[in-house]
Amino acid sequence: MGTTRLVSPIAKPMADDKLNKKILKAVKKAAKVKALKRGVKEVVKAVRKGSKGTCIIAGDVSPIDVLSHVPVLCEDNEVPYVFVPSKEELGAAGLTKRPTSCILLLPKPWKESKDTDKDDVKKYVESYDEINKKAKDVALVF
Repeated sequence: MGTTRLVSPIAKPMADDKLNKKILKAVKKAAKVKALKRGVKEVVKAVRKGSKGTCIIAGDVSPIDVLSHVPVLCEDNEVPYVFVPSKEELGAAGLTKRPTSCILLLPKPWKESKDTDKDDVKKYVESYDEINKKAKDVALVF
């Protein structure tokens, strides 16, 4: 990927290419079943309220100050987090046209409607568990 040179030096732990692909697939599934929070404000609010999940942060956000407090907040609340290289890819995976600086993957959908496919939810929960475990493995603190 050509975007890795734009990544901030504080973007640690960074997902490798293989984990990055898995994370983006999980984000896509999460967006389908409405099991994610997008953007700094939503993520910070959810983590402060005690939501558990896995935080995915874009490493190429500029200025980095807009989300430099998010990893600290995640550590304080024992929420695993991992950086991905591109905010554009993160936004696309989250099924929005806008670049997204951070996303919180929730353990299960926060609002199930009658048109939600149970297989999609099951697939998402499986991929969430895998991502959550891997995020904890690459994290420096946990």
